[in-house]
Amino acid sequence: MSDKKASPPVRADFVAFEEVHSRWMDNDVYGHINNVVYYSFFDTAVNRYLIEQNVLDVLESSAIGLVIETQCQYFSPIAYPDMIHVGLKVAHLGNSSVKYEVAIFKNEDDLASAMGYFVHVYVDRKTNKPTPIPQDVREVLQKLVKVAE
Repeated sequence: MSDKKASPPVRADFVAFEEVHSRWMDNDVYGHINNVVYYSFFDTAVNRYLIEQNVLDVLESSAIGLVIETQCQYFSPIAYPDMIHVGLKVAHLGNSSVKYEVAIFKNEDDLASAMGYFVHVYVDRKTNKPTPIPQDVREVLQKLVKVAE
C-alpha cells in the first residue's frame, strides 16, 4: 500500500455523467453521506447508463454484469441535499469483464469528492457462468473508453 494519496480527478477526465439525487437518509450521524452509499451511487450510475443506452433490460437481458470488485477513495465530504454527478469511463474492456473508473462530483464542483472503480463480469442470467460481453453492450462500453490526450 502506497503512502502517497492520489489527487482528485476533474470532470474532464470522464466521458459520461449520471446525476444521482442524494437523500436525507444517506447522511450519517457525522453530518455527511456515509461511505457505503458511494458504492450505491456507482452501481446506480453504471446501470442507469446501460439502461439509457438500451443495452440493459434488468428483467430480460440474457447476459448480465455482476459486480466482482469495487473500491473507493474519499477526498472531501458530500451531504444531503447535494446533487451528485457520477463521472464514468472504461479503464479496461475484456472478453467478459469491464472495469469502470468512477468519480463522485458534488453539485458543480470540478474536483471529485471521491473516486474509485467498479468491475462487472458478464454472466449468462440462467447459468450464472461467465459469457462474452454482448456486441451491443461492447459497442456502448467502447464509447466510454477515454483515450489519453
